[in-house]
Amino acid sequence: MPLLVTELRRSKQPEDYLLTRENGEPIRDLRGAWEALVKAAGLTGLLLHDFRRSAVRNMVRRGITERVAMRISGHKTRSVFERYNIVSEAELIDAASKIEAGARNSQLIHSEPETQSEKREENARKPV
Repeated sequence: MPLLVTELRRSKQPEDYLLTRENGEPIRDLRGAWEALVKAAGLTGLLLHDFRRSAVRNMVRRGITERVAMRISGHKTRSVFERYNIVSEAELIDAASKIEAGARNSQLIHSEPETQSEKREENARKPV
């Protein structure tokens, strides 16, 4: 369990709200507190939702499969998940470098058609 959640759960019962005021009342709307927090930290413009995007990016970059990352983040559809799984310019440059390195090292892989339908498709693409 993440350290933050562990700390928030300290001295609470399972049925208690996770986020409460000092008097135990549940916090039902974080917007005002969030705005004050980011202003005090000098991070104006940071959205609470940005953490979800960062979590998705970090999971995928650390090798967690997208399917598992979707379950953890609560995304039910791939289309919404992909909005969070943003590809950066640096990642595109890195991918291009890897493709070029593979071509320079003659590590090109050409797969032969395996099924009859693949063979027909391959033949259809050949010039007459």
